[in-house]
Amino acid sequence: MQRLSQSPTNPGFVQNPYPFYDQLREAGDLTWWEEYAMPCAASHRAVHALLRDRRFGREIPAELAQPIPDHLRPFYAVEAHSMLELEPPRHTRLRGLVLRAFTSRRIAALGPEIATLAHELIAAFPSGEFDLLTRYCQPLPVIVICRLLGVPQDMAPQLLRWSNAMVALYQARRDRTIEEAAASAAAAFSDFMRRYIDERRKSPADDLISHLIAAEEQGEKLSTDELITTCILLLNAGHEATVHTMGNGIKALLETGTPVTPANAEPVSEEIMRHDPPLHMFTRYAYEELEVFGHRFRRGDQVALLLGAAGRDPAVWPDPARFDPARPVTAHLAFGGGLHFCVGAPLARLELQIALPILFERCPGLRLTQPPEYANLYHFHGLDRLTVHS
Repeated sequence: MQRLSQSPTNPGFVQNPYPFYDQLREAGDLTWWEEYAMPCAASHRAVHALLRDRRFGREIPAELAQPIPDHLRPFYAVEAHSMLELEPPRHTRLRGLVLRAFTSRRIAALGPEIATLAHELIAAFPSGEFDLLTRYCQPLPVIVICRLLGVPQDMAPQLLRWSNAMVALYQARRDRTIEEAAASAAAAFSDFMRRYIDERRKSPADDLISHLIAAEEQGEKLSTDELITTCILLLNAGHEATVHTMGNGIKALLETGTPVTPANAEPVSEEIMRHDPPLHMFTRYAYEELEVFGHRFRRGDQVALLLGAAGRDPAVWPDPARFDPARPVTAHLAFGGGLHFCVGAPLARLELQIALPILFERCPGLRLTQPPEYANLYHFHGLDRLTVHS
C-alpha cells in the first residue's frame, strides 16, 4: 500500500481537495493517508463495498474505547445515544423508531411550505451585494427542520450556533478551544431539548417530536436521553449538510452558467451531490481480522471512506471534474450507504429540488461578485461565503 501525505487544513487542499483524491485513487483502492494514520478508500468500488460491509462499523469495539476527558463529557453524553455512532441492535431499534415518525408522507407534505419559505427569503434579499449563504442557504433548511420538529422558529439562529459548535469537533482543525465550545453547546442544546420534550409529553402536537415520543418498536419507546440525542442529530444533520450542498451547488451553477428549472431540478441536484458533496470522509472500525482490497485489518483498525473522492472516479463518470447534470444517471455515494444511509436524504433532495429553481427563477440576473472560498471545515466541505448580486 502506498503512503501519501497531505495536511487536511492546508489552504490549497481546503479550496480543492480533488487533485489529492486523484493521487489516492491512482495509487489503488486503499491508500495510506499519513496525517490520519489510516488507510483510505478513494475509488467508487472500494467506498461502495466498505459502506455495505458489515464486518466494519461506526461503533468502536468496547475493549478499545478510551476514557472520555472530563471537559468533553457533555458532548459524548449526547453522542452515546446517536444512531449515527451505533451499530445493531441499538441502531436498528433507534432507526426503526425514527422512521416511524420521519415518514416519506410527512416529508413530501413539506413541499409547499419549503416553496413559500424560499419566496419569503428571496423577497427579503438586500439590494446590491450580499452573502447568499447567510440569506438563503443557511436559513432555509434550519427553519424547515425547526418546523418539522415543532421547535420554535425564532430559535433557529441559536440552534445554528449550537450545531456549528458541535460539528466542529469532527473537523481537522479541532483544538482545545473547539472541544470546549462543542461540549458547552451540547450541554445547552440538551437542556433546551429536555425542556421542550417535557412540554410535548404533556401537550402533544402534530410535529415530529410528538410523533417520536409516541413511536413504538416491539413494545419499546425512545428514552428521554435518546429523544434528546435524536432531535439534536436531526437538527444538526437536517440542515448542516444541506447548507453546504446548496452553497456548493449554487457556486457550480453560477460558474458554469447551468440553468435549473423544475423540469431538470432532480438531475441537477444529484449532479451537485456527486460533483461537490458536503461530507468528504466517513470512518469505520474493523470488527474482525480480515483482508480487504489487499490490506490486512485487525479488529479495531480504522478505515476512511472518502465520499468526495468516490464521486470523481473516472471509472464510473467520464470527465468527472466537469459539472454536467445531463450525464447518464449513476448512483452517487454522497448520502453514504448500507444501514447508515442518511435518513434525511429525502428531505435534503426535496429542499434542493424546490429551492434551487425558485432562486434562479426569481433572480435571473444572479451573479457572483467575489470568488467563492471554501471554509476550513474538513472533513466537511462547504463555502465560507457566497457573495452575489441579484
